[in-house]
Amino acid sequence: MKKIFLFACAVFIMLSASAQSKVYMTRDITPEALVKLYKALGRPADGHRVAVKISTGEAGNPNYLKPTLIKNLVDSVHGTIVECNTAYGGKRNSFEAHWQTVHEHGFDSIAPVDLMDEEGQMKIPVRDRRHIKYDIVGSHLPRYTYMVNLAHFKGHPMGGYGGVLKNASIGVASADGKAYIHTGGKLETVEGIWQNIAEQDVFLESMAAAAQGVADYFGENIIYINVMNNMSVDCDCVAHPEEVKVADYGILASTDPVALDKACCDIIFNMTASEGNDIAPLKERINSRHGLHTIDHAEAIGLGSTQYEIIDLDK
Repeated sequence: MKKIFLFACAVFIMLSASAQSKVYMTRDITPEALVKLYKALGRPADGHRVAVKISTGEAGNPNYLKPTLIKNLVDSVHGTIVECNTAYGGKRNSFEAHWQTVHEHGFDSIAPVDLMDEEGQMKIPVRDRRHIKYDIVGSHLPRYTYMVNLAHFKGHPMGGYGGVLKNASIGVASADGKAYIHTGGKLETVEGIWQNIAEQDVFLESMAAAAQGVADYFGENIIYINVMNNMSVDCDCVAHPEEVKVADYGILASTDPVALDKACCDIIFNMTASEGNDIAPLKERINSRHGLHTIDHAEAIGLGSTQYEIIDLDK
């Protein structure tokens, strides 16, 4: 009986380990490292029309992912950099201003750029319909058959943190789609958005639902990358962000967005503060916005798993 029990335990452990999502990591934040991570994921973009979803960064914010960092990866997949307009005032809430920001930040010098909602928007299905009934995205999304979700991991004024889940949800949504998510399905237009913001957990759950909608749209043809550098408590959407106090860490990638964001958050929460590495403000930002709820809800609706295995490509 004891042998049977031990065997059953061993089988359970093996099954649990096999269920863990793989998260690849390097401490090297270079163009070459991004390409190395892409290849390690084993999901090549060959033969596809590739969208590389980034944040083009608000004018005045120095923390966005620089064209010099991402160029090699974009070239490797023959990608088009894609974005949508914002739902708040600034230099990316109109197409004229957004194109100017794209140019000033240098993205149009390394690859084609597509503002996906410039010619309208469309709805794609979501599985979790408790708050939003669909996801409203740019009408250019069908141009692409593969997506590289390339996110800058950092804090966020509303979501607590920004990673690949936010980049797939708020990031891929049109300006009106952003309003739809922020209001938990109450509004489908940016007009009146800030007077109708949803309760915090409703907003976070709506983000998870929208991210799952984008994941379902691309199926197996999507990968996720988080770059952990210039980690202010504020998002790249903030024109004048708080000072960066967290030391650069590295780049992580996965085919599971839930595991990837969870791994990055775990890294932050398990860091030891040191001179030049003050992690307290970023932890507080995530906790005060209940940011980890996005990850937990994404797992609950079946988008991915919080159980992961780190594969260190530096070893």
